[in-house]
Amino acid sequence: MELAKIENLLEKYFEAETSVQEEAVLKEFFSNGEVPEHLSEYKEMFNYFNNSSLETSNRSIKLTKKTISIKWLSIAAMLVLFIGIYSVYQKNETEKEEAMLAYMETQKALELISKSLNKGTDAIAQLDNFNKGTEAMAQLKTFEYTQRKIFNP
Repeated sequence: MELAKIENLLEKYFEAETSVQEEAVLKEFFSNGEVPEHLSEYKEMFNYFNNSSLETSNRSIKLTKKTISIKWLSIAAMLVLFIGIYSVYQKNETEKEEAMLAYMETQKALELISKSLNKGTDAIAQLDNFNKGTEAMAQLKTFEYTQRKIFNP
């Protein structure tokens, strides 16, 4: 009965399903001198675990606490701030350049339209000369009409 229980505990142990108490039973069983031959291979493993748990180290471990000084933290914060301001400034500068370029292109387009309209104005100025001539003709007609009344009653 005891042997069957140990074999079941070994199966549970290798499936990682044993409790701490069950593992203690296994350690105690394999630490005794009498172990069946088919389980003798596990005796060395459990003895190793028992022996290694008793080992201690005399070496001291020095733990150092890393601290970041406020000086370096403030320098890093200032650096991040300056980079942020510079990137915003550069963005504004490129937007200004693009706006200036758009303004100059608009100026060119309006100048071209102005030249085209001025050509039409020259034609209108010639029509104005024509209108002056027709006004002079109208005065001549009035003059002729008056002359006829006087000389041809």
